[in-house]
Amino acid sequence: MNSGQGNAPLLAAERIEKWYGKIHALRGIDVNIFPGEALALIGDNGAGKSTFAKIVAGVEQKTAGRLLWNGKEVDISSIRQARNLGIETVYQEQALCPQLTALQNIFLGRTQTKFGILRVLDNRKMAAAARKVLDELGLEVGVNQEVRFCSGGEQQGVAVARALLFRAKLVILDEPTRALSPRGVERILQFIRSMKSEGIAVIVISHVFPEIFPITDRFILMSRGQIIAEKKREETSPEDLSRIIVEKPV
Repeated sequence: MNSGQGNAPLLAAERIEKWYGKIHALRGIDVNIFPGEALALIGDNGAGKSTFAKIVAGVEQKTAGRLLWNGKEVDISSIRQARNLGIETVYQEQALCPQLTALQNIFLGRTQTKFGILRVLDNRKMAAAARKVLDELGLEVGVNQEVRFCSGGEQQGVAVARALLFRAKLVILDEPTRALSPRGVERILQFIRSMKSEGIAVIVISHVFPEIFPITDRFILMSRGQIIAEKKREETSPEDLSRIIVEKPV
């Protein structure tokens, strides 16, 4: 379910500014993302792409500008508020607890209970739900398997499963292919395809963009807190994107 840009954006960021003391980290960022679209934020370290993503995820707060969610202005002041809207983030370190099982990580902070005030964990219901979403992602990971015994790609998959299970509308992937084997990279690309097919919007933060090029609909190139170019996949190439970044204005 890929979007057409004639539709209203799921998320619209308008003139976003971010200051850290005297450091001007974001300078008037305008970004739209649509349901079922994969948007890549690319650029060198310090370009501002992760700072922007943290603002959307509720980790950081903007200094100026506004965010609109389904056309309504919102102030995303916390991770919890972002999640309530349907925004999930998968960080490059996966933000998983290695000593816990896949099931425990998927439901971390969101355990399901039965019998009302007795607060008994409904392990059977949680296990069935976790198994279903892991199968949908093609992950051969047992729900009771500790994630420290999973490969890097499988750990990313568990984090993505958590986002899918809780009906995310927008998923942010922070350097998802970093330090992965070719098989792990292909698994991440398949995860993104699966999310797009469900109508989920995906923001991918990356500086290794040739790997994510085949599944990305639009690329926003950033440098020193500014957007320097925006390209649709069909009108560009990895070589063209690399050239723009290398020849960026000083």
